[in-house]
Amino acid sequence: MYQDDDPTETSEWLDALESLIENEGVDRAKFILERLSERASRDGTELPYAITTPFRNSIPVAQQAPMPGDLFMERRIRSLIRWNAMAMVMRANQRPGDLGGHVSSFSSAATLYDVGFNYFFHGGDEKRESDLIYFQGHSSPGIYARSFLEGRFEESDLDKYREEVDGTGLSSYPHPWLMPDYWQFPTVSMGLGPIQAIYQAHVMKYLDSRELIEMGDRKVWCFVGDGETDEPETLGSISMAGRENLSNLIFVVNCNLQRLDGPVRGNGKIIQELEGVFRGADWNVVKVVWGRHWDPLFENDKDGKMQQAMDEVCDGELQNYKSNGPAYTRKHFFNKFPEMAKLVDNLSDEDINKLNRGGHDPYKIYAAYHHAIHKNGGRPTVILAHTVKGYGFGEAGEAQNTAHSLKKLDIEQLKSFRDRFAVPLKDEELKDVPYYRPAPDSPEIVYMNKRRQELGGFYPKRRKDSQPLQVPELDIFKAVLEGSGDRKISTTMAFVRLLTALTKDKRIGKRVVPIVPDEARTFGMEGMFRQLGIYTAEGQKYVPEDRDQIMYYREDKKGQILEEGINEAGSMAAWMAAATSYSTNNFPLIPFYIFYSMFGFQRVGDLAWASGDMQARGFLVGGTAGRTTLNGEGLQHQDGHSHVLANTIPNCKAYDPAYGYEMAVVLRHGMKEMFEDNQNVFYYLTIENENYEQPAMPKDCEDGIIKGMYKIESVEVKGGKKASRVQLLGAGAILNEVLAAAQMLKDDWGVASDVWSVTSYNELARDGQHIERWNRLHPDDKPKKAYVTQCLEKQTGPVVSSTDYIKLHSEQLRAFIPKTYLTLGTDGFGRSDTREKLRSFFEVDRYHVAVSALSALAQDGEVKNDVVLDAMRKYGIDRNKTNPVLS
Repeated sequence: MYQDDDPTETSEWLDALESLIENEGVDRAKFILERLSERASRDGTELPYAITTPFRNSIPVAQQAPMPGDLFMERRIRSLIRWNAMAMVMRANQRPGDLGGHVSSFSSAATLYDVGFNYFFHGGDEKRESDLIYFQGHSSPGIYARSFLEGRFEESDLDKYREEVDGTGLSSYPHPWLMPDYWQFPTVSMGLGPIQAIYQAHVMKYLDSRELIEMGDRKVWCFVGDGETDEPETLGSISMAGRENLSNLIFVVNCNLQRLDGPVRGNGKIIQELEGVFRGADWNVVKVVWGRHWDPLFENDKDGKMQQAMDEVCDGELQNYKSNGPAYTRKHFFNKFPEMAKLVDNLSDEDINKLNRGGHDPYKIYAAYHHAIHKNGGRPTVILAHTVKGYGFGEAGEAQNTAHSLKKLDIEQLKSFRDRFAVPLKDEELKDVPYYRPAPDSPEIVYMNKRRQELGGFYPKRRKDSQPLQVPELDIFKAVLEGSGDRKISTTMAFVRLLTALTKDKRIGKRVVPIVPDEARTFGMEGMFRQLGIYTAEGQKYVPEDRDQIMYYREDKKGQILEEGINEAGSMAAWMAAATSYSTNNFPLIPFYIFYSMFGFQRVGDLAWASGDMQARGFLVGGTAGRTTLNGEGLQHQDGHSHVLANTIPNCKAYDPAYGYEMAVVLRHGMKEMFEDNQNVFYYLTIENENYEQPAMPKDCEDGIIKGMYKIESVEVKGGKKASRVQLLGAGAILNEVLAAAQMLKDDWGVASDVWSVTSYNELARDGQHIERWNRLHPDDKPKKAYVTQCLEKQTGPVVSSTDYIKLHSEQLRAFIPKTYLTLGTDGFGRSDTREKLRSFFEVDRYHVAVSALSALAQDGEVKNDVVLDAMRKYGIDRNKTNPVLS
């Protein structure tokens, strides 16, 4: 550290700066400092540039917005909320079942929420939609406790906390699926709330820029734990928020300095670290480090020794100060310098104990929130609030490494908690850990309800449905339904044509939101660049180098395409915001997120699962899908399992269409189901880049396409004795291999076949499982039959299935196929080569389909085993080749 060789000169410079600020203001001082810095750097002077500020509050006392309202009334209300949140968790853990629950996170954040509910969180009214709040998942007991005081829940509801199976309980965390009128966003999977909040604000501004909805004063609030910032999703997109000037976005980071097991940064300072990260991403950073009881000490810290000690102390020691009490704090902090010790000479240990952290001081929090809304400089704001985990629990868990798991208190600890927060309960009542709610006409309840009425009503709340859309009829896709004639195109190109037709529709065209993660050219969507424009908050400030081309890269403030860069998680979060716009904005959007299928469910599976929870409605489109269709990209790019992963999400409907007309039927049906009928499902479609002729849609196939399969062709053998027959199932691009195998079986072996296009193995399996359950539970009724069973039971011969996905995908139908059933799939790692070689390697090509069909016939006694051997020799199949799973 540089030694001050001339303190007198230093003092003169500081006096000059102080005079400048006092007489001409901070903006002038900032300008002068910037000019000095510029001048020094011109001569190569290496200045100690800092992206962090001293470890103290960002807002000086003189600049704090004054807090309205009744502070003492609000503290009483907040204390009752604390008690009821704690009681709910304790009572749940007294019942059989070890239901768990968390109280320490909310105890540290109670004031952060309380100030928001009293003054800032708008619930929406006839003039505007509500603010959108991403609550920290582990704080849910505190949110329920507030709703209890408001009269939204009764004691019986709180006593069903974490008892969700009967449909009447309160969900463990924010889960819209379980509480569809209450919770808006699922947030307890760490990191998913923050990235969703960023893109929610992004999509809100996108809709405002396109003049589809008015953003007005709406805000997106996101409450984050400091330990949660270790998740890549939490901080991974904050630069986008700064770049796009998302002034409608406010992060509140609850810096209680502890993760689940111990300190977040025991040897460092998480608040300072986060300040640097967010400031570097061009956010407005507001630190709320110390409460108002510290203000006189700062005022008297003339030589800066206390500030120096604060800057040097690490988080692990800050936790010790709170955990070990005021005597420890006096000895190890205030006695660090004689000047500091003198500052607290007149303070008792009790006085030192009352030196609160900023996140527990409503005055400081109010000032920070007010600043975030009114003085954000057109940027997103992050509020870094210093708090204590387990606040209020004393020796039972305050600032202790075990605080996160605190679920039970003994009677003495309950008394201490009651006394600290002045809850009007008698000693003899405490053994039952009762709830406490004043009468509806009590000053507390009247006060809190009045505050909410002024802000549009109760919150949280969620809109389940919205205005239904009039979805166009299937003939909007006429050009695709008629097929491609002699021209060979991919289903990817067919999809682009379908999407283009939708964007041109006068009724819903503006509601279509195409989303791509920097892969539009891969999917043949570059034609939409000029037609629809790529959204950016700033418009296009440059002339693109391809401006003279028809499909140039056009950015526009009113652009319709969301092009989110090489960022699957961000693109998915944008899709989630658009897919829930029917609820958050009362304005349904029809989003299409188009991505490399291998980088879809596998890469953003947690977000896809959350999409199911939050009842997203829209289309996920896995481009260049399948293990062998994408022939040149290799192991990391070739998808053989996304449909299996999609099937893990109960309300995701997955389809693998082989032809454009199949895709058109699915799109139209999906739009009707989601946006006319208000059903809480979303769709996953896979599309390929292999070119082949797209046939016209045959008659009466729509029902089969939606249910999952339909017969596309029968190949008959003419003359001679009655031919053996097989049933061949194919999907996606592999359907063409199956059709080719059908001709080979006829021409080379005299075997007839029926070929079925399977558009969704997942939907067939779900239908079969539903029927199996119904039959099991209705033994006294006539058994029902699965759709796939109905399709195949009256057909002749065994069944062979071949797909571009792992065998498990088609194996899920085995229980519902009453015949010999052989499955072919692409198990194993992908690799680069030609499509023909890949399909031969994975044993899903026409030759393996034909041999498998003969093998199945041999198992059924229809042909001899020698025929199978002859076919293997004819088609060059080496039975001693290593299994591709092991290769």
